[in-house]
Amino acid sequence: MKYVVTALGILLAGLAGVALASCGAGAGAQSAGPVPTSKVQPAAVPALSGSGTDTIASTLSTGTGSSAGAGAAHKITYQVWFHRGEQLFVVRRTIKATPRVGTAALDSLLAGPSDDERTAGVETQVPSGTQLLALAINKGIATVDLTSEYQAGGGSASMTMRLAQVVCTLDQFPTVRGVLFALDGRRIDVIGGEGIVIDHPLTCKSYDDLLPAILVESPPIGQDISNPVTVSGSANVFEANVTVEIVDLTGHVVGTKFVTATCGTGCRGTFSVTVPYEVNVTQHGTIVVHDDDAAGTGHPPHEVRIPVILEPAS
Repeated sequence: MKYVVTALGILLAGLAGVALASCGAGAGAQSAGPVPTSKVQPAAVPALSGSGTDTIASTLSTGTGSSAGAGAAHKITYQVWFHRGEQLFVVRRTIKATPRVGTAALDSLLAGPSDDERTAGVETQVPSGTQLLALAINKGIATVDLTSEYQAGGGSASMTMRLAQVVCTLDQFPTVRGVLFALDGRRIDVIGGEGIVIDHPLTCKSYDDLLPAILVESPPIGQDISNPVTVSGSANVFEANVTVEIVDLTGHVVGTKFVTATCGTGCRGTFSVTVPYEVNVTQHGTIVVHDDDAAGTGHPPHEVRIPVILEPAS
């Protein structure tokens, strides 16, 4: 299953399509479909040794656009994968529409988390100084060429996480069925001192064990949310039971809703629920998403906290 993003989109030659795709955690989002391959040339794409094909311009589909109103019609929103603790964490970025959205997503990944995200514990294992040299795609297999800083430092856990970050960031796009790696223009089959084998196309599903039990995809960290707010994501929890709470600045629960994911107890399903809440003034708050305390310990086994800005109902 691929993770995808939503787009109201790239208007190229009057063409706009919508396709569903998913990965790993299986979030529901739409794609505007593949960008026409009318020779959009990336800057300085080196030949990849051993690729067996010519390097090509990026033919990644556009990300989706969750845009509102005419002013947002030429923007796209895509996912960028970092980590929180020892598990993957997804954020979103919105930019001006571009046919090179795959490159844009990787550039956002290399730029690292925002200040708000870092404050909330979001990190990256991609070493500082890593640069994107090229992104090529052939028959659905993306080859990402990075500078050698990418493999510097860290043990096997760090190396696995940074691979997952790149793979999941690219795997959201419907035109990508797998990801290969190159460093400084040369394809690599093994990376890191521990010799992690990457000689085959990788997908986000390759890193299922790095996904948290509950993954909140929307709203993002730090967002000024609407009232009511729609909270969505995916979960693999007992009996698929998920509770969403809205907590105000003083720590009081001011809104709550229960939802059942589409799958649970050993499989990952998606969820989406709209939660009204009560605050009198604009303030900092937290969206808390958790599963049931089935064991009766007094605490749910899994919990995700997303800091946001709460607004009074209009």
